[in-house]
Amino acid sequence: MKMSPERRGAEGKEEGSGMASAALSEAGAVQPRNKGNFKYAFTCALCASMATIVLGYDVGVMSGASLYIKRDLQITDVQLEIMMGILSVYALIGSFLGARTSDWVGRRVTVVFAAAIFTTGSLLMGFAVNYAMLMVGRFVTGIGVGYAIMVAPVYTAEVSPASARGFLTSFTEVFINVGILLGYVSNYAFARLPLHLSWRVMLGIGAVPSALLALMVFGMPESPRWLVMKGRLADARAVLAKTSDTPEEAVERLDQIKAAAGIPRDLDGDVVVMHKTKGGQEKQVWKELIFSPNPAMRRILLAALGIHFFQQATGSDSVVLYSPRVFQSAGITGDNHLLGATCAMGVMKTLFILVATFQLDRVGRRPLLLTSTAGMLACLIGLGTGLTVVGRHPDAKVPWAIGLCIVSILAYVSFFSIGLGPLTSVYTSEVFPLRVRALGFALGASCNRVTSAAVSMSFLSLSKAITIGGSFFLYAGIAAIGWIFFFTFIPETRGLPLEEIGKLFGMTDTAVEAQDTATKDKAKVVEMN
Repeated sequence: MKMSPERRGAEGKEEGSGMASAALSEAGAVQPRNKGNFKYAFTCALCASMATIVLGYDVGVMSGASLYIKRDLQITDVQLEIMMGILSVYALIGSFLGARTSDWVGRRVTVVFAAAIFTTGSLLMGFAVNYAMLMVGRFVTGIGVGYAIMVAPVYTAEVSPASARGFLTSFTEVFINVGILLGYVSNYAFARLPLHLSWRVMLGIGAVPSALLALMVFGMPESPRWLVMKGRLADARAVLAKTSDTPEEAVERLDQIKAAAGIPRDLDGDVVVMHKTKGGQEKQVWKELIFSPNPAMRRILLAALGIHFFQQATGSDSVVLYSPRVFQSAGITGDNHLLGATCAMGVMKTLFILVATFQLDRVGRRPLLLTSTAGMLACLIGLGTGLTVVGRHPDAKVPWAIGLCIVSILAYVSFFSIGLGPLTSVYTSEVFPLRVRALGFALGASCNRVTSAAVSMSFLSLSKAITIGGSFFLYAGIAAIGWIFFFTFIPETRGLPLEEIGKLFGMTDTAVEAQDTATKDKAKVVEMN
């Protein structure tokens, strides 16, 4: 296969870098990948994304464990709601701590922190002797979850080549769903233990996968973009050479990352000393993203916060966390039947997330997102209708309404898993510029966790106020608004280098050049022998 003229002229040409980048992006879609490099990037993404299994496991296991916790500890529905939803509030704290930690010590070490914290939290919950100790365990676990959901997508996006970034970054959602399924299986497997042991074993055994993850992470390289931010160009060059489709792409990616980090093109030593601005680099990041953003940055922030908000506000946590109650409201009785139906839902979620994983870089982000949200809207209407009919006939079974509820739940989690589920972390990890990426993703994750907490801590009370069917009609209305938002504000990012995506939101080459000029004095080459 012949290389395009633009590709042949990419090396050594400082001018026309935009055209070279476009040519490389286009060529990457048709040229065969370096299989060894792709396998290496695949392994890195796989290991990092396993951090999110801790969130999935907690969500899945709590759906069944809550039944036994309520019976054993004799707690009220309000205490149960708080216990279920408070983890999302604690994860909010963890995501901000994770952002600072990942910029300070690196993405890889932050994954280790996430695993260690979650392991500690799982053990605390497993050995809890009362509600107060259980809540302490929920706090520690929530911090670990916040670390995990912030750092895993960021690391994966930064280490992945553009040609496979959607595929690899979606692994975070794949492992969330694997974790949910493992939680459901844990519920079913340990439900027959004595009451005082069942839920403790369900929660405590979550320490096992996170402990294994902490050991696996030490075989991963550091993110090349973080290495550039710290001036370690030789280390970054080595990682890019192992994770890019071609040597030319590795050179191009390094040039783009240097530009985004404010390192002039002509500085090309092994190590570059980065000098902080007078007000501090961290203050500059907060100013650029939150306190005084330009119009393009404001649009990026709106898109990221919007996709995180609608992912949770459309009721996904209500379906997953309270699935036994929802199935019970639909007419299914008995713990074994309830937990079995929940396991079936977990299998559907996992299967369809795998479908999405292989389609993100083929179909694109936007078509999957719009299709997913429209399907969820239809399913929420169906579920609300079925639950309302069943609720109005408490003394009689209505087979068609029960069937409609079950089909709507399974279809809902399927539609969620092909689009809005995996795309939230994929899209957010892509759109923010390098200098604000960690903080930007932390803000998105925080919005996600706050919305999740609001939904999960209000579902039982909301169901009593407007009926359980009415709750899902409310989620359907939010899904309709979400579809309009996605259609209006979410552009396609498939196949673009991370450093080029800002242009979709109005960031111009002039703005990038101004950033480089303003930061030229931040770096100098240190000769290393």
